[in-house]
Amino acid sequence: MKRIILRLLITAVAGIAGYLLFWPVPIDPAAWNPPTPDSSGVYAENNELAKIERLPINSFAPEDVAIDKQGRLYTGVLDGHIYRLQSDGTRPEVFSQTYGRPLGLKFDPNGNLIAADAVKGLLSIAADGSITVLSNQADGVPFQCTNDLDIAADGTIYFTDASYKFPLTALKADLLEHRPNGRLLAYDPKTGKTRAVLRDLYFANGVAVSPDQSFLLVNETGTYSVRRVWLSGDKRGQSETFIENLPGFPDGISANGNGLFWLALVNRRDAALDFLLRHPFLRKTVMRLPDFLQPAVKRYAFVLALDASGKVVQNLQDPAASCFAEISNVVEYNGSLYFGSIGESAIGRMPVPVRK
Repeated sequence: MKRIILRLLITAVAGIAGYLLFWPVPIDPAAWNPPTPDSSGVYAENNELAKIERLPINSFAPEDVAIDKQGRLYTGVLDGHIYRLQSDGTRPEVFSQTYGRPLGLKFDPNGNLIAADAVKGLLSIAADGSITVLSNQADGVPFQCTNDLDIAADGTIYFTDASYKFPLTALKADLLEHRPNGRLLAYDPKTGKTRAVLRDLYFANGVAVSPDQSFLLVNETGTYSVRRVWLSGDKRGQSETFIENLPGFPDGISANGNGLFWLALVNRRDAALDFLLRHPFLRKTVMRLPDFLQPAVKRYAFVLALDASGKVVQNLQDPAASCFAEISNVVEYNGSLYFGSIGESAIGRMPVPVRK
C-alpha cells in the first residue's frame, strides 16, 4: 500500500512539474533588465491624495473622465455603460452603452464624445448617445485594445492600441511577454483614415497633446516610461524619451492647458515582476500558475505632475488601505482634479493642490 501511495505521489509531482515547465502558454517572453526604481526625492511618500472625495456611480471601474461644455462629467465603466453626472458630481445617469469597454474619453469640437473602446475601437458618440465606429484597424491589423486618446487643434484624433496581440482581458499576458505589441495611431476625421504614428511600444497607454501642438506624449506602461513624439518643427516625426524609470505603472496622461501634464500611476512597481522581467523562462512558469499565486495589485494612489521638459513638479500619493486606489486618469477642470480608477465604484475629486 505504501508503495502505491508513493508511486501516486511521484506521478502527481511529476505531472505538476511537467505542467509548470512545459504546458503551452500564449506568451513569447523577451528578457528585459528594468532599472532600479527610486522611491525617495521627488517620489517620496506622502498622503496628499487622502483629500480625494468619492463621487459614486452605479457601476465599477470608471477608467477616465471627460467634461462637456456644461461642466457635466462622463465616465466609461466595466460593463460598457457610459455614465453622465451633473457638474456637482451628483445624479449619475446612463448616457450610452457601447457593449464593449470604454476607456479613454474626450469631447471633440462638435460636441461628440470620442471614446477609445478596448473592444469596439475608436467611437464617436453623439449627444443622444448614438454610436458611430470611426476606426477599428490600421494597416490591415485590427485593434485588440484601443486604450486612450487626445484630440489636436486640427481635429486629428491621436489614440493608442495597447497591444495588437492581446485584448484588455489578457493585460497580464502582454506585460509578462514584454514585447513591443503597442501602437500610437492617428485618425483623420476629414478622410476617415487611420495611420500608425509610432509602432513597437510596450503596452501603449495614455495620450496627451501639448497645448502649443508641437508634440504629444504617449505612455509605455510596460517600460515605466513616457515618450514624446514631435508634431512640428525640425524634429517633426521623431520620438524620444520624455521621462523614464517611473516608480509605478503609467496609465493615463492629460494636459492641463497651462504647461503641466497630469500622469496617473495606476500602481507602484512590483519587485517580483521586475525580477521576472529578467527571466523569460520563469515568466512562462508564472503564466501557468493559478491567478492567486501570480503577482497581484496592491491598493495605492499615485499621481505626478510633469512640466514640458519632463521634470516632476508635483508628487501626490496616498498609501492608506482606504485610499482612492488604482488611479487610471487625472483631468484638471475649473480648479479641481478629477480621477478615474480601475479599482473604484466612484469618480474621485479634490482641489488642485498648490505647488510648493
